[in-house]
Amino acid sequence: MPRPDEIFPDEVHAQRFEQICAWLKCWFQVLPLDEAGRLLAEGRLPSRACCITFDDGYADNHEVALPILQKQGLCATFFIATGFLNGGRMWNDTVIESIRHCRQQHLDFGNFGSYGLSGPAERRGAIEAIIGKIKYLPVEQRLAITEELLARCGVQLDARLMMAPDGVRLLRDAGMQIGAHTVSHPILASTPPDAAREEILSSKRFLEDLLSQDCTLFAYPNGKPGRDYLPEHVTMVRELGFKTAVSTAWGASGVGADPLQLQRFTPWDRTKTAFGLRLMRNLLA
Repeated sequence: MPRPDEIFPDEVHAQRFEQICAWLKCWFQVLPLDEAGRLLAEGRLPSRACCITFDDGYADNHEVALPILQKQGLCATFFIATGFLNGGRMWNDTVIESIRHCRQQHLDFGNFGSYGLSGPAERRGAIEAIIGKIKYLPVEQRLAITEELLARCGVQLDARLMMAPDGVRLLRDAGMQIGAHTVSHPILASTPPDAAREEILSSKRFLEDLLSQDCTLFAYPNGKPGRDYLPEHVTMVRELGFKTAVSTAWGASGVGADPLQLQRFTPWDRTKTAFGLRLMRNLLA
């Protein structure tokens, strides 16, 4: 995002991302993800190697993050949920933007709770509570609930949160790497096996057609091992030709790690010291 968000003040914005990139460039050997995955599998990953990744395919990836990466001379990987590239909106963004723009000071959302909305902290609490209550519901039920929330809030939302296909090409042409992230960002562990495989395969094929190149990088939606995806999905990813895949299990991956289940963490720390300490904790873990 270009500026700090009053509802989510810990989210990374342009100025903080530029700081983080400078720290990474100083402390680490920042590698393209495909190269890092290959070297890890071969047992040749250099010390202090790291990779930068983005999930989902938001428009600010190329509008805000790309110029900063180019300025710092860094490569990143962007995992794209392909079903949202043409004006789509992810369900969690419907929740966030509905609450953000709701003009009511109090929201009664039936079985999903009643919430005060008098300030940024209360709105953040409402967003986190509602997302937590519906995140693992079946897809159609989850979508219906978010549309009901949108109606109750009386908000008209801008559908242009996600990038268009041209944005994906722009990232690739700028030297960034592109990976698959399924079509509709489902919880794979809650999806029938055939449908899960199709989600993974269709996103891969879409990106390969779009970019005229192989897609060998993948990110598991939500990404918690055993909760959001299962060993059978790792097998699918391997069988479908992916070489490197990432989870959201916090930590650092070293010798012996599965290249199809690399660990990551989210850099929400505001200071160089706190950021460095979190990196050290991940390494020690």
